[in-house]
Amino acid sequence: MYFQHPLLLTPGPTPVPLHIQTEMNLPMVGHRSSDFEAIAKEAFEALKHVFGSHQDVMILSSSGTSALEASMVNLLEPDDHFVVIVSGAFGNRFKQIAETYYTNVHIFDVPWGEAFDTKQVITFIEQLNAPIKAVFTQYCETSTAVLHPVAELGVALKTLDNEIYFVVDGVSCVGAVDVNMERDHIDILVSGSQKAMALPAGISFVACNQRALEQINASTTPKFYLDLAKHYKSLLESSTPYTPNISAFRGVIAYRRYIDAIGFDNVIQHHYQIRDAVRAALKALNFELLVNDTYASPTVTAFIPKDEAELQKIKKELKTQFNITIAGGQGKLKGRILRVGHMGDVSPFTLLSFIAALEILLTQHRNTSFIGQGTKVFTEVLKDVI
Repeated sequence: MYFQHPLLLTPGPTPVPLHIQTEMNLPMVGHRSSDFEAIAKEAFEALKHVFGSHQDVMILSSSGTSALEASMVNLLEPDDHFVVIVSGAFGNRFKQIAETYYTNVHIFDVPWGEAFDTKQVITFIEQLNAPIKAVFTQYCETSTAVLHPVAELGVALKTLDNEIYFVVDGVSCVGAVDVNMERDHIDILVSGSQKAMALPAGISFVACNQRALEQINASTTPKFYLDLAKHYKSLLESSTPYTPNISAFRGVIAYRRYIDAIGFDNVIQHHYQIRDAVRAALKALNFELLVNDTYASPTVTAFIPKDEAELQKIKKELKTQFNITIAGGQGKLKGRILRVGHMGDVSPFTLLSFIAALEILLTQHRNTSFIGQGTKVFTEVLKDVI
């Protein structure tokens, strides 16, 4: 039972729609030409609405991790004290970057699968006997499928100390959530291409407010490729300091045209509708979900099979029988959970195929019929919102 066309439902990379592929396949131009200047100018401006930014958004021809690193080394000086919130594998990556460069790193640990508690974060900062320069956190922790209350924390930090910088990793949710950097008091917001924006992997984005840009320009911490002062200076000249991924810049423009045509509010609503349908269907199939409904990501869902044997069967047989690829757990959750991505250019009926395949595999594995149980609930949820 093999489907010819593969179905990629990982939490990134996600399938790239044809209209973006088509734009990216246009003939190459010189990256120091007026042709590219026109492309770059449009691409830098294209994502302002998605990031909720007043400034054009910098585009780095490197993965999301480079944007995480850039957000830190351009903001902090060697002796600065700062807080990193760790709630999963990618929060831990922020921690690893921090400990590579800095000594005064204060870690606020959150149980994996839970969202941070804003009051506890503020209490943690208040009890530190040190001046805190910045707080770094994930928006969506990809490894656990938690969506953190970053807007709430942004307001709380502003109330606590107006000088603290708030840096947010939005790699796995920007493009699927309502974020506004001024409203949410975010100074730097970073993301990657291969998630909710349905672009190929390999470029990342950095949005900064004016306050952060001033700090970036004053930074003395050594860096070269990831020097955001260079990147922003080039942005103002509709260029890049180093050779860019020209095709990907064109993809950004195609993505902007798509959200303009659909309406970005509708794109956000679409992600939440699919999330609700997937979660309801998985519950109907007797799966436990890792994250409670309040903090469930609109871009990825983590679910818990009955045992390791069931986990391995689902992941393997989805691929071999149905040509559907989902993801396993990372770090502490490796071998315990499965994760299905539902972001970017994904249709509800794409996820319906995944639910139907699960029904067949569970019927085989648990020796009881699950046929129709998940798909019925899935379509009932959609029926109420379409």
